[in-house]
Order: sequence, then C-alpha cells, then structure tokens
Amino acid sequence: MKGTLPALFLALSVPLVAAGGLGDAVLRNGNYRQADIGNIQQTGPAELSTDSTYQVSAYPTFGPELAAGDGKQEVESYCALCHSPRYITMQPPLPAATWEAEVAKMNKAYGAPIPDGVSQKIVQYLQTHYTPETRKR
Repeated sequence: MKGTLPALFLALSVPLVAAGGLGDAVLRNGNYRQADIGNIQQTGPAELSTDSTYQVSAYPTFGPELAAGDGKQEVESYCALCHSPRYITMQPPLPAATWEAEVAKMNKAYGAPIPDGVSQKIVQYLQTHYTPETRKR
C-alpha cells in the first residue's frame, strides 16, 4: 500500500501535464475556450462618415484686453517685445510717478529699445488708465 499512493499520484498527474497541465486550468479560470487562446477579439473601429470634414485648429488663448486710448498700440508693440500685456493688467493700480519709474527702468535697466517720444506716450497711457484714480474695475 505504501508504494501505490505515489504511483497513483504519478499516474493521475501524467495525463494532466500532457493535456496542458495546470496552465490549462489557470486559463480556464475565465470564460475562455481552448480555440480562442491567443486570439484577440474586439469590435472593429467605428466607421467615419464620408460626408463630414474633420479639422483640428490651434487652442485659443485669450490675452488681457488693454484699455482703449491713445498709446495702446505703442504699449502693445513695445512692451510686448519683452513681456505679455498681462503684466500691465495684473499689477495693482500704481501711482502715476511709479508708472513713469517703471517705464524708465525698462529703458535703462533692462535695455528696452523704446524711443524717448514713444516712452512718454506709453507713460501717459499707463497714467491715464492704470492708476488708482483711473483704473476701471
């Protein structure tokens, strides 16, 4: 009896290994059929309409709108050489003298290529629209 138990186990395990063994049992854990193993089955791609036009365009970005007035074009042209006009609109309302100092700093410290006449027009524009007294909220 001692020798028959290992022999019985061996006799039962040989057909399992020959037929796919335990790997087959693991595969059959889901809803698989032997013929489907290794095949990928999924729905086909959706049919695109032949009478449609598909197009992708640039994502729109919206910059701040500067106040309308004399000097706006100069501010958009010269100030935008180094930074976005958003820097102007995101500032707290600055006193007129501070705007004059800021434009002078851009010219002297940062080397902005703004002619003197245009600098004065930019300062006048900023003082007219972006001081505590003149800024519209």
